[in-house]
Amino acid sequence: MQEDNNKKPARRKRHILLRIDSWIDSSLWTAASRVFDFWEEVTIASRKLHVRGWKKFLVNMTCSALTVGTAGSVVMLALALPAFEETKKDWRYRGDFAVTFLDRYGNTIGHRGIIHEDSVPIDQMPDHFIKAVLATEDRRFFDHFGIDFIGLARAMSENARAGGVVQGGSTLTQQLAKNLFLTNERSLERKIKEAFLALWLEANMSKKEILALYLDRAYMGGGTFGAAAAAQFYFGKNLTDVTLAESAILAGLFKAPAKYAPHVNLPAARARANTVLSNLVQGGLMTEGQVVGARRNPATVIDREEVQAPDYFLDWAFDEVQRLARDGKIKDHTVVVRTTIDTGLQQAAEQAMEGSLREFGEGYKVKQGAMVMIENGGGIRAMVGGRDYGESQFNRATAALRQPGSSFKVYTYSAAMEKGYKPETLISDAPVTWRGWSPQNYGRSYAGKVTLQTALAKSYNTVPVRLAKDVLGTQIIVDTAKAMGVATPLRSDKTIPLGTSELTVLDQATGYAVFPANGMQSRRHGIEQVLDYEGKVLYDFDRDEPPAHRVLSEEATSKMNRMLVTIPVEGTARRGALDNGIVSGGKTGTSQAYRDAWYVGFTGNYTTAVWFGNDDFTSMNNMTGGALPAMTFKRLMDYAHQGMELRPIPGIQNPLPTGSRPQPAANGAQVASADANALPALTRPRSLSAEATRILRAVGQQLKEASAPTLSPQKVADVGGDGVKR
Repeated sequence: MQEDNNKKPARRKRHILLRIDSWIDSSLWTAASRVFDFWEEVTIASRKLHVRGWKKFLVNMTCSALTVGTAGSVVMLALALPAFEETKKDWRYRGDFAVTFLDRYGNTIGHRGIIHEDSVPIDQMPDHFIKAVLATEDRRFFDHFGIDFIGLARAMSENARAGGVVQGGSTLTQQLAKNLFLTNERSLERKIKEAFLALWLEANMSKKEILALYLDRAYMGGGTFGAAAAAQFYFGKNLTDVTLAESAILAGLFKAPAKYAPHVNLPAARARANTVLSNLVQGGLMTEGQVVGARRNPATVIDREEVQAPDYFLDWAFDEVQRLARDGKIKDHTVVVRTTIDTGLQQAAEQAMEGSLREFGEGYKVKQGAMVMIENGGGIRAMVGGRDYGESQFNRATAALRQPGSSFKVYTYSAAMEKGYKPETLISDAPVTWRGWSPQNYGRSYAGKVTLQTALAKSYNTVPVRLAKDVLGTQIIVDTAKAMGVATPLRSDKTIPLGTSELTVLDQATGYAVFPANGMQSRRHGIEQVLDYEGKVLYDFDRDEPPAHRVLSEEATSKMNRMLVTIPVEGTARRGALDNGIVSGGKTGTSQAYRDAWYVGFTGNYTTAVWFGNDDFTSMNNMTGGALPAMTFKRLMDYAHQGMELRPIPGIQNPLPTGSRPQPAANGAQVASADANALPALTRPRSLSAEATRILRAVGQQLKEASAPTLSPQKVADVGGDGVKR
């Protein structure tokens, strides 16, 4: 009986499990049956939609287009997401800085910062000025949503008819997006970001706000930003008072302010203004009768000397002023800044760069270049950020990240010198494999046992890789470069000894400036002093910055200098050898596929880094660092050393000229002056003797230590004599 009682709960449990199993089976069968029934109904319905012939082709193409379009939109959105990070910042805030910049001698060289009260509200601008801008820059501004497909199609048609680019398809909103958030880099990625940001601006701002912001931020030539400042600069009047002829001049500046600036090229500016007037008529905004007076009586401008402001440098220096404010080193935002720039050297650097590109650019298929010159002591004397500031404000000297190629090898060799190696140390130039990577020399040949001095002069690739693999490791090379002044983050992968990690021209000039400084930190800087309008010194570089510390030992620096001074004589930089026996050192660099060409060199007085390349990273025509970069370096440095007291290079026995050039190598290699392709020399208007230079330096130091004069804000604003209200 007890056994029967124990079996009953077990039977009940089995029955419950059987019921559950039965319920699951029936539920699954019912669900599957319903799915099949539903699919059969869908199949029957789809048969009714079945098409044949050309209709089938059209449906298939539409479906494919939708699929590709959806995938493309996802990809483009992914590319645009980094750009939207900029919109999270207070992008409307331009800062309340009003900065007047002086060169190293106290002459006014430009202004940065915008005083908001000087901006003219859009409602107060002349109607003919607004119409002139819209007719030329974006006729359908009030009809599109940030991207104008109709205007883009019209531009493509006009360009195809003309056989070249004669009309742009970017809307005014897209141009504003580029000015606010992006650079002038020509790439598909930038255009995608620009399009998405234009849509974002249209969604977050009214048309009137977009137009006002565009007219207030655009570069208008002559160092002016915004239409209001341009009207004052060119015509000496408020924007509210400009005539139709003057409005046409201003509206024509947006396309190419450097090319059409009336104080530089008045005929070109008037021709462009005539095109603007034609645009007004063609766009239906004015009649021919309304513009005929402006055609017959073109605008005249204030008679000024051509303004040669170092705009790339001023942009960078303005960022440095804002950095000092963020760091709490200055509190006033309306200041006068004495910079380190030397206007004579700056103009020589610009002429050397432009002369090189004009004479050899087409042959080498190169369109851009950048250059930085630093005097021993850290002061930046010249900075060229590109060929034409009016065309592109992107500073290739401080912002462009490019592969340095073999010019980066000096950091590997410097680390080796610190480890006790010597220029005479023998090392094998032979095939080497490291983690599956087998680098080769430029000529795909090997020299066997060579000294480190020969390996650096001939720029053998296997030697620095062998040093990194067997002796140093990549992290030591990265640490050495950072200690010497390279600010850009570097990748510590196996290819870094050959310069595959990108950095800036300013980084290279900073790092190489350690060699003439005898291994001390170069302390690169562009600002000497910041003063308020009462003459009080708010910031002084020598007073407020820490002193230079040692980054290379004297012994390692001496050994590096002994090797580097041979490169312009018997190495890859013979075209960079200076005239009159002036001893210099340096290193060439060429990146993969000839995308970048470098020469970075120094004397006891100056260090100069030169880069050539293309913004779109296309290859040049077999240009190496020993060609145009070395020639451009020579042209500038020959000019810079005319009539000045020469300083010795640390560690060199006979560093000063003896009246003749350094002799070429025993193989009879030609020096730069014998090169048939050498650039014409730049000549100083006057030269100073060494004694006169010493006296002027002493006077300059006394003036620097003297208390600055008291200036009213109005006087400082008018120092340049241009009458522009800043």
